[in-house]
Amino acid sequence: MLKVTELRELSREELIEKVSALKKGLMQLRFQHKTGKLERQSALKEAKRDIARVKTVITEKQKGEKKS
Repeated sequence: MLKVTELRELSREELIEKVSALKKGLMQLRFQHKTGKLERQSALKEAKRDIARVKTVITEKQKGEKKS
């Protein structure tokens, strides 16, 4: 689980890279789920929430740049 305070310290480019990596991880979890090899069902939910957290921080940074 990612912490929002840590994410806010990263640059926008780093956050975009993190979203990309998280999406790849989510895809792997989906494959494991379909093949029956996924041990923790909650891992899918956690991965989706992590992606949402990072995207939220990206949006916050974009809105902050527009105000400046």
